[in-house]
Amino acid sequence: MSNETQSADAPADTRAGDRLVQAGAIIFFVGAVATLVTVAPLFLGTHPFPSLAYAVCMLMGVGFIVAAAGLLRSIADQRRRARAAMAGQASAVTPAA
Repeated sequence: MSNETQSADAPADTRAGDRLVQAGAIIFFVGAVATLVTVAPLFLGTHPFPSLAYAVCMLMGVGFIVAAAGLLRSIADQRRRARAAMAGQASAVTPAA
């Protein structure tokens, strides 16, 4: 859906915040896999992993925060571009006296 609001002068891979959203998704996925691996021994009746393994599970939250920051950055960039476009249109429509 990001192609609906793209401007012609900015290609998709250089939009503000896109890299943060992608990195956040990867970090979140790593944390989700770590959570599944860490919780599995509790259900299987084996010895639980050390505390460091549980700390890796916190990457889910970190990934979510990184992705949210990228989303907010993208929103701010789109609003900035819209204001600049509106200012450009207003100056083109206003007759010079």
